[in-house]
Amino acid sequence: MKTNLIMTLALALPALAQTTVKDALVKHWKTSGEFTLAVADAMPAESYNFRPNPEEMSYGQLMAHIAGVNLNACANASGLARPGLPPKIAEWSKDTQKVEIEKETAVVFLKDSFEFCNQAVAAMTPERMDSVQGPPARNLTGFEWLWGYFTHTAHHRGQAEVYLRVKGIKPPAYKF
Repeated sequence: MKTNLIMTLALALPALAQTTVKDALVKHWKTSGEFTLAVADAMPAESYNFRPNPEEMSYGQLMAHIAGVNLNACANASGLARPGLPPKIAEWSKDTQKVEIEKETAVVFLKDSFEFCNQAVAAMTPERMDSVQGPPARNLTGFEWLWGYFTHTAHHRGQAEVYLRVKGIKPPAYKF
C-alpha cells in the first residue's frame, strides 16, 4: 500500500510542476525585454540615427517601433489601458520619416513598454488568453496577440543586430 502511494506521488509530481502557457509567456516576455534592451544599449548614442540604407528605419526609430507595437499588442491582449506616449515618441509617430529618436528616449521607451507588457501578461486570465481581443478586423485571441508580437519583437531585434554588425559592433549573446 505504501509503495503504491509513493509511486502515485512520484508520477503526479511532474504533472504538478508543468508550466502553463501563461507561465511560459511571462518568462519569455521578460527574457525578450532584457535581451532587446541589451541590443538597444549596444549601439552607441551617436549612431542611433544610423540606417543601412535610406529605405530602412534608423536604429532609434527601430527601437521606438518595437516599443510602440509592444504597447498596442499588450494592451489589446490584456485589456489594460495603453500608456501614453512620451512627447518625442508622439512626435515621431506623426512623422516616422523625419523625426529621429535618440538613444536615451528609445531605451526608456523600450524599458517602459516591456514593463507594461510584463504587467499585462501577468494579468491575463485563461479566458482572456482564449477569447478574441482588440480590433475586430484582427480577430486575434489574447494569446495570439502576445505570441504574434513576441515574434515581431524578435524579428526587429534581429534586424537591429544586423545594424550593429554593419557598424562593426558585436551584438550581445542571445539569452533564452
